[in-house]
Amino acid sequence: MRAYSSLAGHILGSHPEINGYYELHLDYRQPDALKQQTSKYLEHDLLKPNSRFLFDKLLHNDYQLTDNLIRDENNRILVSIRKPEESLKSILKLFRNKHDPAPFQNEEEVSRYYCERLNALAEFCMQYKGHYFYYDAEEWITQPEVLLPKLQTWLGLSTALTEKYQQFSQTGKARAGDSSEKILAGEINKQSSDYSKIKVEQDWLDLASKKYVECQMVFTENSL
Repeated sequence: MRAYSSLAGHILGSHPEINGYYELHLDYRQPDALKQQTSKYLEHDLLKPNSRFLFDKLLHNDYQLTDNLIRDENNRILVSIRKPEESLKSILKLFRNKHDPAPFQNEEEVSRYYCERLNALAEFCMQYKGHYFYYDAEEWITQPEVLLPKLQTWLGLSTALTEKYQQFSQTGKARAGDSSEKILAGEINKQSSDYSKIKVEQDWLDLASKKYVECQMVFTENSL
């Protein structure tokens, strides 16, 4: 969570060959998962003529892929993580602003989520070497001019991805990704978020930082 995945979805989903831009909350181990994916997407949006892909993002360990889907040459898998301090503070800020009781409102829970998610991704990357493309999440902000051509090549797109993107029917809505004003900008916003009021105890930050260093090396070594 909070790894610029909504921005990624909107930039990818604005390409004429790609449908989808938000999280569909599906577990792809179900036999009819791809049919469910298409059906859920069509509840709010239409498929583009001559498009090739339907985007989704999996942010939690409860949502997984089958071996067949991973090895299917028609599918493309992107793996990305954000640095721990910004990730933890962004998650805490998001969930502490919710009026109702919600998960991820304390440092321990958020730190453990982050570490468990990275562990699961590292296991995936070691098992499926060469079946995914890894990038640091910050690249969307720091060097999109480098990242976008790499993604175009990995996805085999006939035209370039751009830093500008469309707004869709679910853009900015709850449970469909980023609901802040930033996602409404229509282009990459390189302004840093303010987390000055969010504090994370050093012990939890150290735990997440250690896991980040360990797992990022695994992601990079096994990626194409």
